Amino acid sequence: MRLTIAAVGRAGRGPERELYEHYAGRIRWPLTLREVEERRKLPPAEMIKREGELLLGAVPDKAVLVALDRRGASLDSEGFAERLRRWRDDSVSDVAFLIGGADGHGETTLKRATLVVSFGAMTWPHLLARAMLAEQIYRAQQLLAGHPYHRA
Repeated sequence: MRLTIAAVGRAGRGPERELYEHYAGRIRWPLTLREVEERRKLPPAEMIKREGELLLGAVPDKAVLVALDRRGASLDSEGFAERLRRWRDDSVSDVAFLIGGADGHGETTLKRATLVVSFGAMTWPHLLARAMLAEQIYRAQQLLAGHPYHRA
């Protein structure tokens, strides 16, 4: 199973990028980070739509889509691992995680997603969301490999 994280915005060097790379480097599934950016100044509704088009264009055509959005389901780490396990065991070849821009995802993107996940009601910086996602993917990998989970 190949994983893609498609995210709005470009990350430069810094602690958030280093934290992302720390966890991404530990993930055994092939993982690709694709950063997209619309440089034009568009009205918010148009920007959300355009960012959605860029995100969807950055992922494999038949990938299972997981959108990170405040309106999504709140999964615990074991529940997230279980989703990845099911996709792996069902021979899903690609899973793509979509991290939207400052105004989130539009309805079109959310409707295309197989799963919409929230990291909670708080607002998180998009660069930190990448690191948090990579950490959860790594944690899921470890849970699926049978490593003891201190929360179990």
